[in-house]
Amino acid sequence: MKSFSLSSCELCPRRCKANRETGTGFCQGGSSVKLAKAALHHWEEPCISGTRGSGTVFFSGCPLRCCFCQNYPISSENFGAEISVTRLSQVFLELQEQGAHNINLVNPTHYVPWILEALELARPQLRIPVVYNSGGYERVEILRELEGVVDIYLPDLKFYSSEASAKYARAPDYFSVASKAILEMYRQVGRAQYDAQGLLKKGLIIRHLAMPSLKDDSIQLLRWIHENLPGEDILVSVMSQYLPCYHSGDYPEINRRISTYEYRKILEELERLGFSNGYTQQREAAVDAYIPDFDLSGVFPAASSR
Repeated sequence: MKSFSLSSCELCPRRCKANRETGTGFCQGGSSVKLAKAALHHWEEPCISGTRGSGTVFFSGCPLRCCFCQNYPISSENFGAEISVTRLSQVFLELQEQGAHNINLVNPTHYVPWILEALELARPQLRIPVVYNSGGYERVEILRELEGVVDIYLPDLKFYSSEASAKYARAPDYFSVASKAILEMYRQVGRAQYDAQGLLKKGLIIRHLAMPSLKDDSIQLLRWIHENLPGEDILVSVMSQYLPCYHSGDYPEINRRISTYEYRKILEELERLGFSNGYTQQREAAVDAYIPDFDLSGVFPAASSR
């Protein structure tokens, strides 16, 4: 990757210039890929999970490290194990062998060069789509390196307000960055395409986690999507599964579930704007059953004693 230097990392929009040969960046990524889990996952959107599951590969660390993250053991506490690029390529093929409908790269931003190399190694045998599942906080220049490699983009669009993104993710530029990134993702993959079983094989799904006290922020995000992307080409997934986690208790306004009233107003706006492609969750989805157990399963070969 021409735009990447291991000794002065600028992979994510923070561009912290960390020397990852000798240490780690803000994301906690070092010189080797670090994984927390690789397994079939059945709780993604139906067109991703299908009947056999999505082949999720959970990368450790995160460029955002939101204070409320449900996956905080890996995103903020950096739980995981380092593996080689060759092993990563094997993980992809093992998930395909297990019946995965796709390879789902979860939080991959800070490991893009390693992922590209691993996908190149796996490419002769890999026959399923590649999903790029991220927090939406991406540099357009890095995304361009993924053109023709990623089939499905699955970004979050978390915050509209720079005040909120600064407070909860230390990223005041979140919306200005993520909005440009999502437009680039759409440019690459275009209109959603499905296979004969109704599974997505190419396209863009924008996820938004509805949060307590941020109802108006959610509505502004939906309006931006409506004004800037063709609704018939993309999918929008509005989620109600927010649970207070990690450091949510430091902020009383988000230290609760979203209320029925808040979520209803967001869904009313979704309907008013005419979004017909996508998904919503029942408010009852706010349970910890959706949080994966990060146990290093699938990270090492089955015969390994590690």
